[in-house]
Amino acid sequence: MTKAVYKAINAVQIALAKSGIAKDRQAQTYKFRGIDDVYNAISPLLGEHGLCILPRMIRRDCQERQTAKGSAIFYVIVEAEFDFVAAEDGSCHVVRTFGEAMDMSDKATNKAMSAAYKYAAMQAFAIPTEGDNDTENQNIEPVPVNAPKPIGALPDKVFADFLSAIEASVNIDALKAMFAAAYTAAKNINDQAAMGTFQKVYEKQKAALTGEQS
Repeated sequence: MTKAVYKAINAVQIALAKSGIAKDRQAQTYKFRGIDDVYNAISPLLGEHGLCILPRMIRRDCQERQTAKGSAIFYVIVEAEFDFVAAEDGSCHVVRTFGEAMDMSDKATNKAMSAAYKYAAMQAFAIPTEGDNDTENQNIEPVPVNAPKPIGALPDKVFADFLSAIEASVNIDALKAMFAAAYTAAKNINDQAAMGTFQKVYEKQKAALTGEQS
């Protein structure tokens, strides 16, 4: 005898196959379905066919990262289980999914939970996902974990010594070697100001040396 939970899931699948969930939300160049669209579409069907979806978060991982502009951003992954329970006989089927999300304040976990629910429903009820995107209406670009972070500036004497050495270079090979050393030292601590100055002085000295040699 077929458990009532599978009959209920199938009934919701049939209803959604007829109506679907339109991609009415716009984010930059693509359209997507938000979590509210999923709730609005499936909630009446769950009630009609006696099916409950009960969420359970079993794991959460949160990391603080940095955006390309230097702002802090929180990256969260949740592992979730959803009990699909038939009200008729209490039969249950468990769906496990993951949700990932980023946010600059306190919404990353909420978004990750919503993403997990959204895709559990999409997969269980076979809702088409072509062109869908679970970033909702955000497009945040985090810096890779191993990217350098702003931690300071070159000491004044070190900066001045590098600058003088670049300006004193008497040939192209020496200039390139000194610039590389100076630029690398500044880059290692992400001293953007020093990197920019070294670049400008290098270009100026290179032009001067090239002129003298031509």
